Amino acid sequence: TKYQHLLKENNITQSMSRKGNCLDNAVIENFFGLLKSELLYLQEFESIEQFKQELEAYILYYNHLRIKEKLKGLTPVEYRIQSSLAA
Repeated sequence: TKYQHLLKENNITQSMSRKGNCLDNAVIENFFGLLKSELLYLQEFESIEQFKQELEAYILYYNHLRIKEKLKGLTPVEYRIQSSLAA
């Protein structure tokens, strides 16, 4: 397809699992759902540069400040650090 050709031209490996295996997509689909509801749908961006800045700020917030109940009330970074120390 045109999309796959574009990925190949830019040395990007397409992530694909076997048909019917949605578990590997669940985490990223959850992230993009949150990204849309917590950033994208809440404001209009004046430029692509403003969007990039807001996106970078959101990713920093998501990883370092936003606590998750599933992660025992820790941020993703805190949870990874705690998990690696326990191993």
